[in-house]
Amino acid sequence: MLITTRAIVFSALRYGEADLIVKCFTEKSGLKTYLLRGVLKSKKGKLKASLFQPLTQLEIVANHKDKGTLESMREAKVLHTYQTLHTNILKSSVVLFLSEVLRNAVKEEEANEPLFNYLEATFNWFDAHESIANFHLLFLLKLTRHLGFYPDTVDEEMEYFNLLDGTFQVIETNNYCVSNENLVLLKQLLGITFDDLFTVKLNQSGRAKFLMMLLEYYELHLQGFKKPKSLAVLNEIFN
Repeated sequence: MLITTRAIVFSALRYGEADLIVKCFTEKSGLKTYLLRGVLKSKKGKLKASLFQPLTQLEIVANHKDKGTLESMREAKVLHTYQTLHTNILKSSVVLFLSEVLRNAVKEEEANEPLFNYLEATFNWFDAHESIANFHLLFLLKLTRHLGFYPDTVDEEMEYFNLLDGTFQVIETNNYCVSNENLVLLKQLLGITFDDLFTVKLNQSGRAKFLMMLLEYYELHLQGFKKPKSLAVLNEIFN
């Protein structure tokens, strides 16, 4: 079926001498993987390799067979031209990290408009703002709402957060119970928007520890999720 849809690029992997395998999250069909033949050598075609940088927002015309195989794409154009995401070294490192997280975390091959709108809006915010050192922390925390394991805030005043159950509790009951600095930061981030991020004061150590906690939370709740290989680069950039 020929379909026109907005799409966000998660990854583009070279295949052979001239082909690309591109993974996109589409507004109308969820996660799709496309085989773009000859795109690395073509100079006259409607598809250019430069269109498929991580997290680029596109409008695509694609043929979806919906049989679990690689799909084909006929046309693509940029819907929102980023001003800083692929040129600012700090932001581009975050982009690589988040695109890897999304490849590992988002699996659904069906439309999820709230998730698509969340990704689109947050990446536009990230592109437009300069105070972004903690952006990836709040992004990952809010993303859990769309993935089905957002923290239960009913007992938020309690002194422990159980990563395994996603709940706050009075006492420590297993090795996945969080307290101290990570708990304080978790409660702070649960109550703010991206526009309030400037109020969060963190050093490199605190940021790294909280990120490791978040990634462990993802590992506990998403089957097959692994810590991104780009994590080391991200930590080095923020150090």
